[in-house]
Amino acid sequence: MIEKEALTPREIVTELDKYIVGQAAAKRSVAIALRNRWRRRQVPPPLREEIAPKNIIMIGPTGVGKTEIARRLATLAQSPFIKVEASKFTEVGYVGRDVESMVRDLVELAISMVKDEEKKRIEGLAEANAEDRILDLLLPPGPSSLSTTGPAGNNSFTLMKPDLPVGAGTVPKESATREKFRQMLRDGKLDDRELEVDLHESKSSPMVEIMTTSGFEDIQSGIQDALGKMFPRQKKKRTMKVPEALAALTREEAEKLVDMDKVMKEALRRTQESGIIFLDEIDKICSRGGGGHGPEVSREGVQRDLLPIVEGSTVTTKHGMVRTDHILFIASGAFHVSKPSDLIPELQGRFPIRVELHSLGQDEFVRILTEPENALTKQYVALMATEGIELVFEDEAVAEMARIAVEVNQRTEEIGARRLHTVMERVLDALSFDASERGETRFVVTGAYVREQLQAIIEDQDLSRFIL
Repeated sequence: MIEKEALTPREIVTELDKYIVGQAAAKRSVAIALRNRWRRRQVPPPLREEIAPKNIIMIGPTGVGKTEIARRLATLAQSPFIKVEASKFTEVGYVGRDVESMVRDLVELAISMVKDEEKKRIEGLAEANAEDRILDLLLPPGPSSLSTTGPAGNNSFTLMKPDLPVGAGTVPKESATREKFRQMLRDGKLDDRELEVDLHESKSSPMVEIMTTSGFEDIQSGIQDALGKMFPRQKKKRTMKVPEALAALTREEAEKLVDMDKVMKEALRRTQESGIIFLDEIDKICSRGGGGHGPEVSREGVQRDLLPIVEGSTVTTKHGMVRTDHILFIASGAFHVSKPSDLIPELQGRFPIRVELHSLGQDEFVRILTEPENALTKQYVALMATEGIELVFEDEAVAEMARIAVEVNQRTEEIGARRLHTVMERVLDALSFDASERGETRFVVTGAYVREQLQAIIEDQDLSRFIL
């Protein structure tokens, strides 16, 4: 099986095609960028350090697939991947998040990712240890293993010949009974039995929130870590069935077996070598016409704060220093009221690849409703199947919904494929409400039914602005 990270650009585009209609240029750009991460790692070390990622900026109206490309890319990348909204960052000195926090979030995500991989690797050993703990509860140590000296001397326990020493081979470590119980446990014959298990409570520390300006996230997490050490995890007795106990103990054993130092080291390496940050809504930090006043006061400051991170700098995190030189940045924005040239020139230069995503028409809407693996029509068919109703969409109905979505987009606000959600919900409103009370087992959505549900709203322009 080919490693996902080593997929060829053509294979990456094929994977993206399963979920995203059109936008071939954007898919090609991200596919090349993702493949270049793998290519760079094959280059000998001296030159490898010099090869910088070619950051991408995607330009296009809302609802055409920019964010969806990022979401699907995350599943293909097998790399630490984080999507952040550029609009939530502010210049240092204003209330809001510091731009460096996105790198810290990426590190935390990488740690979680590597830790999960490590747990899968040691899953067998953790299960074996958990199994032994279950057997210890099912078969407590027998009297022969008790100490001969009790609180009142040798006579405090009834023992057979307490004066004779117990030989090394007298009590076998794995008795025949234990092995029988082990087999019964594996065969599921003990699933109905209940056990009282000692489990560590989930690691938590008192919540501490510092209401202050940006740049203090590390202080807050540091205080919480310190408090977490002051209040160690307590053991708690819980009564549960054998399968539940086995799963809980397996998780606990896996936590013990994971080498966190090794995890941290690998997570930091992955963040630096193959991390991807998707900066959404980058147009919201553009100052229109050289702003700098009113609500735009910190926008250019955010761009200046972003510049060193995109350019390559070292960010301090509580797990160590992280260099951002080889992190790939993909930015996207609608640029309705501003344009990419409104970004400060230094930041523009850090995004050498620009891709324009085109608006979607009726043909694309028809494909969006039917082709992708998560198509809207397939989602509603699955939802109605839970009520025992077979929902069928005729081709004419799909074409009519696409036509109406395009028409409403042109007359009101262009929100792309998101309009289809509104149209579909309105068409199926009556069915969704009384599906559980209907006697019929099949419902066919026709073109006439779509027009009947939406015609009145479309004809009344004021009403369509509010409802569709």
